[in-house]
Amino acid sequence: MDNNVNSSSDKHEERKLSLCDVLKEDTSEIIKKLESQTPSILQNYSDLYTAYLHMFDDIFDTCYISEKQFFDKLDIDPIILKQIKENSKTVKKIYLENMGMNAKYGDEYFKMRILTVKSFDNFIHVLMKSYTKMLLHFNIFNSLPK
Repeated sequence: MDNNVNSSSDKHEERKLSLCDVLKEDTSEIIKKLESQTPSILQNYSDLYTAYLHMFDDIFDTCYISEKQFFDKLDIDPIILKQIKENSKTVKKIYLENMGMNAKYGDEYFKMRILTVKSFDNFIHVLMKSYTKMLLHFNIFNSLPK
């Protein structure tokens, strides 16, 4: 008998649920779960990228140690070495400037995307208010005696 009471209360609860409630609750739960995992995902990518950078730095360190004696024995003209240094400095400067510009572009891009989402969110709120008013008038009109 206790089982029947539970099933009838479950059926009563099912009748009380609305589609909007189900979609809102489930969607919100998914969004909150994704949002909670974002810092971890970003940190993992950052850690992976850092590991790659350190690996490349170590490769060049190893290369430097093993090839320094070889290049030193070549006795390259100091004027040529100075020009190689200037060229390297110019390329480095271009890379660093591009990295700064890319970072700034990324910042502005994401700010623009966030503003777009907020603008769309405001639009949806206005739309829903209008829809609610229209539905209210429709329900009042339908409830009038005919």
